[in-house]
Amino acid sequence: MVGRLVILDRDGVINEERLDYIRSVNQWRPLPGSLDAIASLCRAGLAVAVATNQSGVGRGYLTAGELDAIHATMQAAVRDAGGELAGVFHCPHTPADRCRCRKPLPGLLEQIEAAIGLPVSGEYMVGDSMRDLEAASAAGARPALVRTGFGASTERRLTPSSGVPVFDDLAEFTRWLLRAAE
Repeated sequence: MVGRLVILDRDGVINEERLDYIRSVNQWRPLPGSLDAIASLCRAGLAVAVATNQSGVGRGYLTAGELDAIHATMQAAVRDAGGELAGVFHCPHTPADRCRCRKPLPGLLEQIEAAIGLPVSGEYMVGDSMRDLEAASAAGARPALVRTGFGASTERRLTPSSGVPVFDDLAEFTRWLLRAAE
């Protein structure tokens, strides 16, 4: 059964991952099929939100304004594909800050629930790292892994009993989820 909300990590799920952080609009590149996948989720009546750690801000690699410009570009690209993001929620802190919003803690997902007004519990959170999967579980959401970004290496760390569904990319997850709704 399809719920009402899907939460996505940003880097490695929607756009290309960079080890040196995406620091400008020019460095933001959507992964093949990701924008159309988001549009398909939206057409199916799902709210789609983004939950992303962005410690590059806390580390001084980019400003909050530069991050906002990257997110505005992403939102416009999603709109051009026929979708609409319900919100983009980010943690600008470094691990040393010990904040509650940095994944794997559930703070970003709690922010999404409060802002959008839809429960996170039981809904899918799609990510490419263990911290995404752990944040989903901590918030009562259902974790799903994509092999893009760091997902292939994360998959090797999953135990057979984890029960986490694994997909090649966001497009494959979306097809699977929408088929389950039929």
